Formats: sequence, structure tokens, C-alpha cells
Amino acid sequence: MRTTDTGPARTAVITGASSGIGAAVARALARDGFEVVLTARRTDRLEAVAKEISAEGGSVKVFPLDVTDRKAVLAFAAQLPSCDVLVNNAGGAYGTEYVENADPDDWRSMYEVNVVGALQMTQTLLPSLRASGDGVVVVISSTASFTCYEGGGGYSAAKHGAHVLAETLRLEVCGEPLRVIEIAPGMVHTEEFSLNRYRGDLNKADAVYAGVPDPLVADDVANVVTWAVTRPPHVNIDLMVVRPRAQAAQHKVHRTS
Repeated sequence: MRTTDTGPARTAVITGASSGIGAAVARALARDGFEVVLTARRTDRLEAVAKEISAEGGSVKVFPLDVTDRKAVLAFAAQLPSCDVLVNNAGGAYGTEYVENADPDDWRSMYEVNVVGALQMTQTLLPSLRASGDGVVVVISSTASFTCYEGGGGYSAAKHGAHVLAETLRLEVCGEPLRVIEIAPGMVHTEEFSLNRYRGDLNKADAVYAGVPDPLVADDVANVVTWAVTRPPHVNIDLMVVRPRAQAAQHKVHRTS
């Protein structure tokens, strides 16, 4: 394990670290001196991110993992020597159908990864987080956690569940050496989020950001996560909403064309 001037490097586990916000958070925390543990389902993508981090001198480990698989999560936690920070980033949105026509399997999949996955990772790593003396649980939710919109019922429901997980956990661990942080991004242009949501339709995915001057990118969210995690132990950032300047609300977005 890499050491710093003040002792061994702290360990941060990041779920959904194979691309987008998760990969950006991993790179940012590694630059800040953390030993980062990358988890996601796609081994090749994880290894590519790890290679980038290593090339910059960062300390990184790769663990292919499906956070919805209870046995796999337990096995992962059992072989992890320590954990100081857990970033629950694994998630996603599937489909834009109205409630009347939505596929229950899409809703179920969104809930499983965004809520149950975060629950399982948090449960299994809480003992290590407590033992660290300053454990930090980060939940990446969304502005969709608080604002519903047409065609977004399943995603909003799942992200509201993630928001409730963070809010409830913070109450339950009050007085312990644990911080619970929720980061709720608005419009973030990543390479896969909208493409997955629109089932691979690149034109529809691109239309989401068309004409929007400077939507957030993954590195913007990663900077916020790193800042929140590295506050002094007595400072907890309960909830931070981060949007691009062009987005005032879920339905209020400035477009130049």
C-alpha cells in the first residue's frame, strides 16, 4: 500500500468505476493520494481505467463485481483489508416510457442497481468503515431524486430510493465515526448514460445535450466528490446538488439552438 507523509494511504472503493463519473472519481481520488479500488462488471474497462491511474503514479486495484449479486459483494468485502471511503456510484437509467407503458423489468433493474446495490455495498463495508476511525459513505443520487418528470418515473423512483438510503443511514449512524454524503448531479454529459437510457440510439442520446452550453462532465462531479470526502472529519456534507449553469431546474435548461 502506498504511504503518504502522514501515514498509509486511505483506501477508497468506487462502484461503477469502469466509465463516466465512477472512473473520473477514481482518477481524482487517486491523484489526491487515495489507494483506489475499482469495481464494476466490465473487467476490460476497469483495467483500462486502472492503467491510466497507474501511469499517473496512483495506487489502484481492480475487482470485477456486480453490486446486485449478494454473494459476490460478500466475497469482495471479505478479501478487502480495509476501507475508508465507499463511493456508491453504480447505477443507470433504462427507458423513457411513460408509466402507462413502462416495462416493469426496467424499473426493477434500476432499483436493483441504484438502491439494492448501494445497500449491499454499504452493509458489507460498514465494519471496515467504522474501524477506519473516519469512514465516509458517498451516495451518488441525482436531481431526479427530488423532481419527477414525464418518462422518468422509474429512474426518479430509484434515485429517490438512493436518497432515502443516505438520509436514513445518516440518522442511524449519528454519533459514530462515520460520515454520509449525498451528491446529486443534474445534467452530466458522459459517454454512456443517455446512450444506455435510449437503448443505443445515438441521435436521441445526443439530443439531450444539444445546444446546452457547457453541461457538466464526469470530472466536474469527481471534483465535488473529492472535495466533500476530504473535508475535516467533523465536517459532513449532507447533500450537495450540482448542476451546470445552463440548468436551473429539471425542466429549465438554456439552449443556444
